[in-house]
Amino acid sequence: MRSSADAKSPPSGGDFGKYRVAGALAGTVNGLFGGGGGIPLVVLLTRWAHVAEKTAFATCVAVILPICAVSAAVGLLRAGFPLVRALPYLLGGLAGGFLGGRLFRDVPAVWLRRVFALFLLYGAWRYLT
Repeated sequence: MRSSADAKSPPSGGDFGKYRVAGALAGTVNGLFGGGGGIPLVVLLTRWAHVAEKTAFATCVAVILPICAVSAAVGLLRAGFPLVRALPYLLGGLAGGFLGGRLFRDVPAVWLRRVFALFLLYGAWRYLT
């Protein structure tokens, strides 16, 4: 079962519903926790919608920006936060995003999976301690 004819084609048929559910779950997780929506998205795209790993990671990156923008807008409207405090993180995130995007094609999918798992384990450890 393929998600689409190629990585650039939109999903079609029965898989389209799976993409919508995966996106809704990613948005919900991101909205609840202020981030992390890519975790269920990558897992659902690879395991449930049978998308190739590298395509799932790339799709996740493309989807996270608008999800985070919506989550930030809702947070700003409901609770407010000083945007100036976020600026250093945004600048670092832009630099890291550029570097990661440049390295993405050269990193095998197995290493992407391993690094992703390490980040998840580190985040879980930090959250629990």
